[in-house]
Amino acid sequence: MFEQAFKNIDVVLRNEAGCTTELDYTEQTSWLLFLKYLDGLEQDLADQATLEGKPYAYILDEPHRWSSWAAPKGADGKLDHNVALTGDDLRDFVNRDLFPYLHGFKLKASGPNTVEYKIGEIFGEIKNKIQSGYNMREIIDSIDELRFRSQVEKHELSHLYEAKIRNMGNAGRNGGEYYTPRPLIRAIVKVVQPKLGETIYDGAVGSAGFLCEAYEYLKEHNPHRSTADDRTLQERTFYGKEKKSLAYVIAVMNMMLHGIEAPNVLHTNTLTENLADIQEKDRYDVVLANPPFGAGERKEVQQNFPIRTGETAFLFLQHFIRMLKAGGRGGVVIKNTFLSNTDNASVSLRKLLLESCDLHTVLDCPGGTFQGAGVKTVVLFFDKGAPTRKVWYYQLDPGRNLGKTNPLNDADLAEFVELQKTFADSPKSWSVDAATIDPATFDLSVKNPNGGEEIAHRSPQEILDEIAALDARSAELLTTIRSLL
Repeated sequence: MFEQAFKNIDVVLRNEAGCTTELDYTEQTSWLLFLKYLDGLEQDLADQATLEGKPYAYILDEPHRWSSWAAPKGADGKLDHNVALTGDDLRDFVNRDLFPYLHGFKLKASGPNTVEYKIGEIFGEIKNKIQSGYNMREIIDSIDELRFRSQVEKHELSHLYEAKIRNMGNAGRNGGEYYTPRPLIRAIVKVVQPKLGETIYDGAVGSAGFLCEAYEYLKEHNPHRSTADDRTLQERTFYGKEKKSLAYVIAVMNMMLHGIEAPNVLHTNTLTENLADIQEKDRYDVVLANPPFGAGERKEVQQNFPIRTGETAFLFLQHFIRMLKAGGRGGVVIKNTFLSNTDNASVSLRKLLLESCDLHTVLDCPGGTFQGAGVKTVVLFFDKGAPTRKVWYYQLDPGRNLGKTNPLNDADLAEFVELQKTFADSPKSWSVDAATIDPATFDLSVKNPNGGEEIAHRSPQEILDEIAALDARSAELLTTIRSLL
């Protein structure tokens, strides 16, 4: 229904001098989509107020509403070309008037969880990169074709937007940090099994894939929800934090397209919070996350953690353990080297995890699960409040090399989800008693005992002998060829 509109937008953006990557395309599409979505939301609320005989106070004043500056309509319902801005006039209005006006909402907002605050935060962080007002007019006309009224329309738009995020994740460089494969997220959510009424948190929210998939899971598993249940899902279930501006914008837009009208996502550096300051009221029932790897946090940030390390993901893991309520459940993606690193921070963190949580499941993901990431990962599943007694491992092997044209899918993870329910042994899964884990290193890297015969590796001398033989054969063939010339 709306796929062609998205294609048209991308075609124009690829010809725009100010936009050079998939990240730029997604960013610029996002802020325009946000304003179109907001206009539709306000129209719905105004219509509802009219039916109830109540006045409605618009968030945006009339000159700055989408229906005024972006897509003014004539009596026939079509774009009024006599009023609609284009060219330099449109670009200058957006840069000099619209963005400063929208950024000002941050100061007016009553709190960070309001739509007003989101507006101010978004338009204070991103910039308009569409330099041609004529290109902007083409993009606006395509976005104005989109509708957000029905659930069917929202569902399609959310899928198209997810596709943009996936393309951004495949774009290389930093794109991968915004995108966790959705089949993997869905498997994690199924194992953790969030329940209606529980609070769900991602402190490294990225594109909000975990929160969106958890929302879809809760809707699917609670088909007979009351109005109060829906309000709980909308307002008091999903919470996130994101440091980077682009990811914050994408997260808010993604959650809105999935049906969460005012996402509880804060634009902040999660790791600047001191763990000692986290109180019971700050904690959550469920943590679902894929924190960024590497990066190397500054010394002042490390001071906020009892186990100090420059590895960002290890700081996040400490944060997540602290943020869980007693009895809370976590599903966290982390580098597989966490299982065996011998540095003091890694050993201490494994000790903390095993002693304060029941690490019941480790999912070992194959290379290529994350496009362009260049690291292998595992997923840790744990319950807070009791020490680990037994760890169940599953070695994911889809039977093919994963890549851009052959990504992970839901069928690849179906066996894992099924076997995990009973922690069953299989050729790909096995259990380890916590009592057998080395108390000096807490090493969690365990070879699959059901993996069949070990590969017999050749000695270096054998390899060198083969290379010499191949070289001799090559020289012999070259001599023969020369004799024929």
